[in-house]
Amino acid sequence: MTWPWIALGNLVERADIPYGIVQPGHHEREGVPIVRVKDLTNGSISRSDPLRVAPAISRKHQRTVLKGGELLLSIVGSVGEAAVVPASLAGWNVARAIAVVRPTEVTADWVRYCLQIPSVRDSITSMLNTTVQATLNLSDLKRLEIPVPPCSARKAIAEVLGALDDKIAANARLTRSADELLSVTFQSLLHAGQYVPLSRLARFVNGRAFTKGATGTGRVVIRIAELNSGIGGSTVYNDLDVVDDHLARPGDLLFAWSGSLTVHRWFRPEGIVNQHIFKVIPDGVPIWVVKCALDQKLTDFKAIAADKATTMGHIQRRHLDEPVLVPDAAAMREHDPAMSALWQRALLAEQESLQL
Repeated sequence: MTWPWIALGNLVERADIPYGIVQPGHHEREGVPIVRVKDLTNGSISRSDPLRVAPAISRKHQRTVLKGGELLLSIVGSVGEAAVVPASLAGWNVARAIAVVRPTEVTADWVRYCLQIPSVRDSITSMLNTTVQATLNLSDLKRLEIPVPPCSARKAIAEVLGALDDKIAANARLTRSADELLSVTFQSLLHAGQYVPLSRLARFVNGRAFTKGATGTGRVVIRIAELNSGIGGSTVYNDLDVVDDHLARPGDLLFAWSGSLTVHRWFRPEGIVNQHIFKVIPDGVPIWVVKCALDQKLTDFKAIAADKATTMGHIQRRHLDEPVLVPDAAAMREHDPAMSALWQRALLAEQESLQL
């Protein structure tokens, strides 16, 4: 069956797709929270520690004040991240790199699903301006075409996809619970712990500049953007042959030591670890011990990075020699079966959600 494809500009309120605040200004402790690109991940909007702006600034951008039910779409950087605004975010605003889509002929959920169609994603990629960083112009977004079948067909498709979304959300909760239990149990084991240099727990293998001469095919080159936001339109692929230490496979631990300074369990297919990221290879201890030990040091590391008089904060390898408190060997052995099972269960949930 052939369905009509209609330009997005013909499906939205007043043919208008605005973008958000150009200059957010200084962070306001009691101001209006705004959604940034980094807050859009896997179809949801993060509410943890949002940037806030003065109410007067938000009022100057009334067209993008959220009411609930809109579709937010990233149009700069990690282009293509999309999420539907829940009613609980009414009154929030958005940053410049976010477009606010208010469909009238179809639902916001339908548009979000259509944006995941490979041919639609290819269309978005072909429209990108990459002179400085990947950018999708609003005029191009308005002419982006999506399929619009009859209402009955859209409803049936949305019901199936909604069930998958519910399962993905359940998996995300399971993953968070497993990781929280890992952290809480780890902390409970430290009463008889010991201090050791972080560098004694694992090998920290720095990635390299594997985006140079990228072929556009092969394995994903894992940059900080892929760790924070997943695979997107700006993701780089390369056919390079690299040594095992520079490959990340599902279940491997990656530590971004520059910029955002975050620790991640890689759950996507095999990729190539780019510069500014350590592949963390446990040395004689379980991987959960290394992950929890790194989490303990993150606050200190971020403080070190914040003091750097550079454009991007970072730590140095010598900082990995600083001591960190870990459980003693007996406690590790006793609790490893349960803790490793939690680690593996969280990984399987992440992989299942990726497949769904």
